[in-house]
Amino acid sequence: MFVQSKSRIELLDLARGAALVAMAIYHFAWDLQFFGYIGPGTTEIGGWKLFARAIAWTFLFIVGVSLFLAHSRGIRWPAFLRRLGLIVAAALAISAVTWFAVPNGFIFFGILHQIALASLVGLAFLRLPAFVTLAAAAFAIAAPHWLRAPIFDHLALWWVGLSTFDPPSNDYVPLFPWFGAVLAGIAGARVASRIGLVQWLAAIEPGRWTAPLILAGRHSLLVYLLHQPVLIATVWAFAQVVPPQHQPPEENFVRACEATCAESRSPEFCPLYCACVLDRLAAENRLDALFEGGQDAEMQSRLNEIARACTFETDMNLPQGGGDE
Repeated sequence: MFVQSKSRIELLDLARGAALVAMAIYHFAWDLQFFGYIGPGTTEIGGWKLFARAIAWTFLFIVGVSLFLAHSRGIRWPAFLRRLGLIVAAALAISAVTWFAVPNGFIFFGILHQIALASLVGLAFLRLPAFVTLAAAAFAIAAPHWLRAPIFDHLALWWVGLSTFDPPSNDYVPLFPWFGAVLAGIAGARVASRIGLVQWLAAIEPGRWTAPLILAGRHSLLVYLLHQPVLIATVWAFAQVVPPQHQPPEENFVRACEATCAESRSPEFCPLYCACVLDRLAAENRLDALFEGGQDAEMQSRLNEIARACTFETDMNLPQGGGDE
């Protein structure tokens, strides 16, 4: 995303710029959700969820491509370390700001953290055959489906991505599975370079209408850092004029729960299941902690236990076959 090659490929900058526009669209929707203009959980489910993952995949794939183009013939350490230092500094700044602004979802390992780590680890794959790198990418992508274990539930290991739950964060892009996208970019760039596709792409000059996107792509780190504060300020200013209608937190929880549940379970199952979860949390006096964002490892573990218990209870109370799509 932020690694430059010796001779710039404008189409690569254009792709970065287009991805930045897509990211801004998603973040604007997230901001509307955060301020209460659209339903809670809207951007975490369905098409919005797929949209967010496609954006992250695109950025990280481009990171892999750029890493290969810049350093496959020899690592240019001064340029690499300078760029890595900027990304690390930006990642730490985002962590610090979100720790104070939204402590219940602060970004401890987001897209910039992933880019920094993946850029460093990715150096080990620059000289390997494409099929080896692709195999490693497949392993990274598949790992969360079969390597999750309680040992990774400790907060010091959340960055790995193999805990039994997804930690609370407004931008969580752990090593697994997302390093797989970077590896796929490295492998793709190696193949493209071997068959002459890189040289062909470098010779293409996009139309003049793409100039703003190319400019954004060339300064993607700066655009990334500035776009969300600008969007948040815009929505905040609008909220001062037209305040959103706030709903009770219990109602918001049930709406978000049912929306998430509906992706995999039936309309008959979800209301009963979400009511069960809400009742159990209330019985244990955990609602305030939940609404205030107090989702530490213990809270996450208990939420998982309640979810399993309510799933079993709801399935038992529904007519046979009524709980699945």
